[in-house]
This record gives sequence, structure tokens and C-alpha cells, in this order.
Amino acid sequence: MPEPTLPKALAFDVFGTVVDWRTSVARESAGFLERVGQDPGTAAAFADAWRRQYIAAMIGMKKSGRAFVPLDVLHREMLEATLRDWSVDPGQVDAALLADWNRAWHRLDPWPDAVAGLSRLKTRFPIVTLSNGNVALLVAMARHGGLPWDAILGAEVSGFYKPDPRAYLRTAELLGIAPGELSLVAAHHGDLAAARACGLLTAYVDRPDEYGGAPAPDAAYIQTWEWSATSLTDLADQLGC
Repeated sequence: MPEPTLPKALAFDVFGTVVDWRTSVARESAGFLERVGQDPGTAAAFADAWRRQYIAAMIGMKKSGRAFVPLDVLHREMLEATLRDWSVDPGQVDAALLADWNRAWHRLDPWPDAVAGLSRLKTRFPIVTLSNGNVALLVAMARHGGLPWDAILGAEVSGFYKPDPRAYLRTAELLGIAPGELSLVAAHHGDLAAARACGLLTAYVDRPDEYGGAPAPDAAYIQTWEWSATSLTDLADQLGC
């Protein structure tokens, strides 16, 4: 197979690809669970349950025709639903505590290779987010983890959540390039498949610990991507950075 043409820019999925959401949300949730009378030892399970609500929310947004709202709003709705599953009435929880708990998603730690890998990739390519996270969330996360984005793009900027094609195509448009000149970098085969269907190049980054070692839920979407890497520093090696 011939080597793929290098992209003109790289757009990154963030949750799971660049940051370790599970470890971070579990760490934060342990203290909050204790404050609402729950076992902090269930924090990892709580993080998993909160994240599962996200997948259902994306499907629900598409089916319901609900007007676009920032992910912070959906995360809060998902937090309250997960608390109910933990036999906690969110209406009886201090509002400031819930707000701070919801901002756990603003404080996610990068994977160990992320900052070094992004910094190297940035020497050759513009690097932007193509995430379902809202701008305030992604800016806070970047400042927390030292993520060197050139621009914050994605769902809130396009007005559409992935995997809607408009999220991918609008990102290329805003960068002033054709879809085939933009590569999505993601740890999720479903996200990459949706990007490829829009004409984008694709770069897979393996994150076997994203779900605590459990199998990824989108394995059925596996394809042969233009690039496949074990880390962002490995991807930088492959792209000559």
C-alpha cells in the first residue's frame, strides 16, 4: 500500500484519546460520593456509569431533535441520573457541590504521552480539538493539563455533536482546507469511521486502559486506518515530527 498523503492539519478527539477521563473522574468522584453518604470505593463504577449516560445522550439528541446544548449541560443531567441510580436524590444535594462535581470533566488529566506528543505534532501541523466537549470545558481542561491546542473546535463551534457529519465537515471548513486534507486523531473506531465517511483522513491511537482494561464498546467499527499508533509520541514518529 502506498504511504498516505500527509494531512494539512490534525483534529483530535479528546475524551479517551488525549485525556484519561476514567481515572480522573473516579478520583474526583470518590470524595464527592463520600460527601453524599455513598461508598467512595464505588467511584470507578460511578465514573463508568456516568460515561455510559453520555453514549445514550448522544443517541437521544439525534433521535429527539432537541436543540443543541453544551456538553456541560448534558453532563449535569447525566450526573443527576447516575446519582439516582446510586439511590441519591440530586434535589437533596447542595447545588454548589453538584456544580463542582460536574466540573470534574474540566479537570481531566492527560495520558502520560499526550503533552509531549501534541507538542511534537504541533511543530509540523496545526492541532485543534474536534470534540463533543464545549469550549469552556475544553479550555479549562487545556489549562489544567497543559494541552497546547492551536484552536478549540468541535461540537459547540459547529452546532452539532459527533458523529453528525457536520461536526467533521465544519471543522475542515473553519480551517480553510478540504475534508481530505484534515486527519481526525482518535482512540475510537466509531468516531474514525464517521470521519472517514466524510472524507477525512484517520489516525488511530490505541488506549487499552480507557475503560479500565475492559473492551472498547465500538470494536465493530474497526477498519484499516491511514495511521495506527500506540501513543501520540508514536504518531509523531510516524508523521515525521
